[in-house]
Amino acid sequence: MGGIGGPVHVIGATGRSGLAVCQSLRLRGDTVVPIVRSLPHWQAGGMAGPARVADLEAGQAGLRAALADATAIVLTAHARHLPAVLAAAPPRARIVALGSTRIFTRWPDSHARGVQAGARAFARSGRRGVLLHPSMIYGAQGEDNVQRLAALMRRLPVLPLPGGGRARIQPIWQGDVTDAIIVALGREWDGPHSLVIAGGEQVAYRDFTRAVALAAGLRPRPVVPVPGAALMLLARLPVPGLPRIRPAEIRRLMEDKIFDIGPMRARLGLTPTPLATGLARTFAGA
Repeated sequence: MGGIGGPVHVIGATGRSGLAVCQSLRLRGDTVVPIVRSLPHWQAGGMAGPARVADLEAGQAGLRAALADATAIVLTAHARHLPAVLAAAPPRARIVALGSTRIFTRWPDSHARGVQAGARAFARSGRRGVLLHPSMIYGAQGEDNVQRLAALMRRLPVLPLPGGGRARIQPIWQGDVTDAIIVALGREWDGPHSLVIAGGEQVAYRDFTRAVALAAGLRPRPVVPVPGAALMLLARLPVPGLPRIRPAEIRRLMEDKIFDIGPMRARLGLTPTPLATGLARTFAGA
């Protein structure tokens, strides 16, 4: 792993991925400069040390001041903020940012369009660095992917899934996302790059629910095929006692989300954590 060679400014340090990156960098002995929107929120999270405050929605002045001495910047906030970061960052700073594989969806929503806009801005910028596009992330502190699914299975005897849950996914454990960011910080990037990071296993969503159930100590729930349109309509009616599932989430369950991780292995030298191992770690810390 290459050396980072100086402090790392982490934008979005109170978010799930941002907090994980800050913790990992500090464990390595690296200097971290957290950049947060709310100082009380940062302090309430129990992280030691000062943080700089900059609101990404409030113009350039605060962000420019927070990044004035930056040589390495990590953006874990939404990639729609990349244009603002690019405008505020010193020209010498290298940038590692998180996007999302949602940019490849057949049904782009505001989240996907924001990532697409950030990716276009980064590609045009000429900046040194990489935009990492993770698949579905699980295992972060407070994440609601597998934990919400487990909560749903605790309350339902069967799982209604569009298409019977046959669409394939390729989830990535949060620890691998954190490692990818840190390795990318130590690499020399010639201009802007884009790289998908994903898990090593392509699994049907119905099989993923089974793996989550077993890791959570639950009996796997039988899957009942239900038309996606019907489930999307039902999702608009919140049911007391059940986790809220948004219609857009159901629609995304109807498409394959699988990716070639050869470039990730080649550029970052990472081998993804097996799904069963990542899930076991996730629920061991729940």
